[in-house]
Amino acid sequence: MTDNRTVEQRRRIMQAVGTKDTGPELAVRRLLHSHGYRYRLHQDGLPGHPDIVFPSRRKVVFVHGCFWHGHTCHKGSLPKTRIDYWEPKLVANHARDVRTALQLRALGWEVLTVWQCEIRNLDKLTRKLVRFLDGKLGKRNATAKKPVGGDVA
Repeated sequence: MTDNRTVEQRRRIMQAVGTKDTGPELAVRRLLHSHGYRYRLHQDGLPGHPDIVFPSRRKVVFVHGCFWHGHTCHKGSLPKTRIDYWEPKLVANHARDVRTALQLRALGWEVLTVWQCEIRNLDKLTRKLVRFLDGKLGKRNATAKKPVGGDVA
């Protein structure tokens, strides 16, 4: 299958893809905030600049796009064109993700990856996040006066 965009159109589309405040990341942040969690964003000094950081819990969340980070879902499949360009790039992205997670764990941080495709099922994603952050299931009291764990959004 050939690309239905010109080289210039495809280049502009790819250049417009951001690394911070992406749609999936914002959705995860809204979900966490609505459940009473407070966090820091893209904290400097940590390997990989995690998307969402819970300093007092020593936990981080990466929100990965399925295509860019090589997820095994349909959105993460290798393009049909320019495989010689995309395959090494996406393999290198995956290798960097693995190295970053290992570095964070060596520093005593717990790491969770949320995939773009997981955002389709918010109930399941909520359970995954709560289980990671609290070690249990259930909805948190979003009306609490004091931020949980002292983390600040």
